[in-house]
This record gives sequence, structure tokens and C-alpha cells, in this order.
Amino acid sequence: MTLKLVLTASILALAPMAGFSQCSGHSDTQAMTCAQGSVYDADTGQCKVVTG
Repeated sequence: MTLKLVLTASILALAPMAGFSQCSGHSDTQAMTCAQGSVYDADTGQCKVVTG
């Protein structure tokens, strides 16, 4: 009984780390889309209206 409890607790403790490790690094691959007539400004992280 104690061995089952220790194994279950270990798995439950490590499960969030496994999920986090699969999600890391995806922030670089996200694409920003702006409305027509505007462009993405990487410095401010927002869409800017194009004039001219």
C-alpha cells in the first residue's frame, strides 16, 4: 500500500512539469495579425495604423 501511495504521489507531482516542458519555446512561433491597413510594431508589441 505504501509503495502505491509513493508512486502515485510522485507521478502527480511530476505531471505538471511534463506538460510545461512540451509547451516551452512556442512563444517564438506565434504570428501576430493586424487589421487591414495596419502593421505590427515589434518595439511596442501593438498594431500601428499605416498613414501615407
